Amino acid sequence: MKRIATFIIVVLVAAGIMGWSTPGLLNGVRLGLDLKGGFEILYEASPLEAGQKVTKQSLTRTAESLEKRANALGTSEPEVTTEGTNRIRLKIAGVTNEAEVRKKMKEPASLTFRSADGCKAPAENAQPKDIYCKVELVGSDFVENGASVGYGPLNEPVIDIKVKDKKKFADVTKRLLGKNLAIFLDETMLSDPTVRQELTDGKAQISGSYSIEEAKQIRDTINLGALPLKLTEKYSQSVGATLGKQSLQKTVEAGIIGSIVILLFMIGMYRLPGIIASFGLIVHTWLLILVFVWADFTLTLPGIAAFILGIGMAVDANIITNERIREEIRNGRSITSAVKAGNKSSFRTILDSNITTIIVGAVMFAFGTGAVKGFALVLIVEIVLSILTNVYLTHFLLSLLVKGELLKKPKQFGVKESEINAL
Repeated sequence: MKRIATFIIVVLVAAGIMGWSTPGLLNGVRLGLDLKGGFEILYEASPLEAGQKVTKQSLTRTAESLEKRANALGTSEPEVTTEGTNRIRLKIAGVTNEAEVRKKMKEPASLTFRSADGCKAPAENAQPKDIYCKVELVGSDFVENGASVGYGPLNEPVIDIKVKDKKKFADVTKRLLGKNLAIFLDETMLSDPTVRQELTDGKAQISGSYSIEEAKQIRDTINLGALPLKLTEKYSQSVGATLGKQSLQKTVEAGIIGSIVILLFMIGMYRLPGIIASFGLIVHTWLLILVFVWADFTLTLPGIAAFILGIGMAVDANIITNERIREEIRNGRSITSAVKAGNKSSFRTILDSNITTIIVGAVMFAFGTGAVKGFALVLIVEIVLSILTNVYLTHFLLSLLVKGELLKKPKQFGVKESEINAL
């Protein structure tokens, strides 16, 4: 009776948690552009000046600049990722003006050092870009990767920089002695340090009340400005919100119908063990949704394809287990012995096949891009969860019923008495 009670408690608690949390989890799943509509662009980055190269650092900083620009357009959670050595993929949901996005996104990030020398008196509530109207230095004036973070006399973070033209820098610092030389990225002011002395060696130190993170950001921005990148659009696609909604609806409907057919097949084929297997599949699906929400994964059509494929593989695991048990029963073993032997022999087969699939998925994730990575990631997560639920959980529940003597007849496993061989 203790084993039967344990079985009932496990099933009821799991069912209660799933029933209570599922609506909230479904609302928390983040949908990809192909399911909710949006715009996607793949850019190829190249240096503006001949003889320079696209570095990993410059590619990353350009991607960050693109993300800030996308946010400035008022879009919802833009996704910007780097691919390979010179490509950036931009995904924006809810785009209504694609031409504006294209124009705004591919402009190279513009780093400038500006002064108020010769500018008109600023009006009340003037913006920094209006106060500092004169461009004194641009990104290409700085030595490539010449900016670095150091520490001043009071152990405060400072930024050391180097310029290419020492004379030009000396003239600028001499003219602006005691005045501010503001640093801008596009039209956003990052800092406005004061020029404290004429600098003739092409080196300078930017100091202020910076945190180490702020100092690193300014350093990276200056280094990026020394290597501005040109973005060339290589690929783009647009998905309307209505089309995305229809795709999601039809896919979900197909998945639900397929899942119901699978559950009915399992129950009809394997009786009570089939019900346990069906429960394991439901737990498996709930756990996958939970992982998507907790890990903040984005669900796309390829991800749903991997999702459905994973359910099919989970069904295979249950079929292999139940068929092995039935074989043992037909060979004349007792129910307890058959379940133990069937679980053991099926486990090795299931584990071997799943590990090979995980290896393939890992290779796809490592070398694939975009949708291929998403498909591979979902598939790997699916397999891991399948082993936990459709192997360990179902084996555990089945063993409880067998040891509790609730499963003790061959016909409860779909085996007829006439099919059993005498030992």
